[in-house]
Amino acid sequence: MPDAKPIQLRQRGNRLGIWFFKILMQLSGLRGAYALLYPVCLHYAIFDRAAVRTALPYVSHRFPEMSALRKWWTVYLLFVSQGKNLIDRHALVAGVVEFDTAIDGYEQLEAFSNDQQGFILLTSHVGNWQTVMHSLEKLDRTVHLLMKPEMNTAVRDAVQVDAEESRVKIISPDQDMGGVLAVMNALENGDIVSIMGDRTYGADSVNVGFLGDSAHFPYSAFHIAASARCPVVVLLSSKTGVNAYSVNMAKVLWPKLTRGQDRKAQLRDWVQQYADILGNYLLAHPMQYFIFHDIWADAD
Repeated sequence: MPDAKPIQLRQRGNRLGIWFFKILMQLSGLRGAYALLYPVCLHYAIFDRAAVRTALPYVSHRFPEMSALRKWWTVYLLFVSQGKNLIDRHALVAGVVEFDTAIDGYEQLEAFSNDQQGFILLTSHVGNWQTVMHSLEKLDRTVHLLMKPEMNTAVRDAVQVDAEESRVKIISPDQDMGGVLAVMNALENGDIVSIMGDRTYGADSVNVGFLGDSAHFPYSAFHIAASARCPVVVLLSSKTGVNAYSVNMAKVLWPKLTRGQDRKAQLRDWVQQYADILGNYLLAHPMQYFIFHDIWADAD
């Protein structure tokens, strides 16, 4: 894969703010921390035009019939929903809250573990992936996240990804060949590799139909899976209650490429299957998608 183009992301969240939410959770629990979200998110919805602008493409595609005012209100509610997921993530890492996580498709993952089959966990900007990583601990497998190390140190310290004692490690795409060699080695060792499937971050992409329009999704996960002859498990999650999450890992794809046929066209077919799965999930869980980027306007 070619080198990804650098993307500058505005960092939100600081040590003081995260510390304050932690103290609030200890004193009043999740509900108390959630209560503070509403005025904070309202401030962002009113004064942070950049944040609103990044959320509107998804809201406009998911709810095209809404008026401009209702779309703005939906963006505000989306900020609140994301804030609850972030608070839950810190509560889980801090060990102050136990979450009831219902998992659909876990038996397939256990079967892969018994066969020492490595697989790709295809994630999306849906729900709370940190709760899912916690659930995967029962498999006793190392999970590698193909992602750039978190640039915001306050968030990185709070989430504790790639800590020395953690079974969750990071493979940086800044390595040689975009980290593909490290990914292939991990899969060969029977490990799990988590790759984000719904945003390119500068990587090669294909056009697929998504929420009624053409969007740009990366295809590296399916290209790697076809080369490694391993499955792609589509992971989707949603917050269903104050202390409850639902995780769906029932959809498993086995990408294959046929010699002599257009490689990118074949990969597009697999990516389209994933986009259809994600789109159908968002019909039932519209307020759990935190893409905050116009994937419909990305250039080829």
